[in-house]
Amino acid sequence: MNHRELGDSGVDVSEVGFGAWVVGTDWWGDRTREQAVEMLQHAREAGITYFDTGDVYGHGDSEELVGEALGEYRDEVTVSTKVGYDFYNNPQAGHGELPKRVDPEWIETALDRSLDRLDMEYVDLLMLHNANVGEVDAAVLETLDELQESGRVEAVGWALGPSIGWLAEASAAAEAGFDAVQLVFNVFEQVPGRHAIEEIRDLDAETSVIPRVPHSSGLLNEQVTPETELGNGDHRAHRPDEWYETGWEKVDALRFLEDPDHADGRRTMGQAAIQWLLAHDEVATVTPTFRTTDDVDEWAAAPETPALSDAELDRVEELYRENFGVDRDDGMDALRSSVGGDDLEDTGMKSAGD
Repeated sequence: MNHRELGDSGVDVSEVGFGAWVVGTDWWGDRTREQAVEMLQHAREAGITYFDTGDVYGHGDSEELVGEALGEYRDEVTVSTKVGYDFYNNPQAGHGELPKRVDPEWIETALDRSLDRLDMEYVDLLMLHNANVGEVDAAVLETLDELQESGRVEAVGWALGPSIGWLAEASAAAEAGFDAVQLVFNVFEQVPGRHAIEEIRDLDAETSVIPRVPHSSGLLNEQVTPETELGNGDHRAHRPDEWYETGWEKVDALRFLEDPDHADGRRTMGQAAIQWLLAHDEVATVTPTFRTTDDVDEWAAAPETPALSDAELDRVEELYRENFGVDRDDGMDALRSSVGGDDLEDTGMKSAGD
């Protein structure tokens, strides 16, 4: 496993990270507490050192599981959590959106509660969970600085979601010097990631990108095929049928990425999707949704597969321009129509993220 630095924070992350939203809820399959702990530990043994959780994931359950599974390896792992939703005083009804709180007092209170659940003295990365650009004012930035000075936080980030916002938020994160910005970014859904990278480059900012949904809700790892029946409890069922039908055609167009006759070895489509993201220098770590230990084994090995060649990257870019994408200048309406279903996951409407 290779590692990269979050911005210039000195915080080291594995190129493939573990999105611990999967173990805190039942959105990605039922598992016992023991199975969840075993899965987290299996990921560490597979070389993953970055573990991404959040206080709202399972309303604290994900953090507790991360602490239980990894506490004895604290010096060997990098742990991130998120704050920004008040689930303590507001019961969640179905997918109803929870009230957000991003004021300084709440950030400190929520962090202390997270540290208690994690049973850790500090987190390597603290992210504001889907904060709007107008909510992150000078007082919030000062609070984040103070938390770093106190030693309870090593680096700070901003997790973005489409129903909350991300174009202006990605720009603000880079301009304010956040160490990381997390957002949906994959071969098919490039708008938010490309925008963030352009802003980082234009500002010469030391901000890293952390992509989530790297497999586009099961398309790019081929866990959702024309034969797949998504149950009512599967969050991916929120995607419209037409979106999947078009996606399967796009996957076929990318078959060249998993060529078994590649001179340097074979990649699966799921591994190629991760390698495409890692080809961007601004990307520090990719956080897939691991549903099984087989997923962990395959995707944790992605950085060891052949990196995409310039010709392959150019061909992906050509396909995106011709068939896959929407023009960023089409604005947020086009962006919202191109991302749906579980890309809306991390908004408080669902308490976890893919």
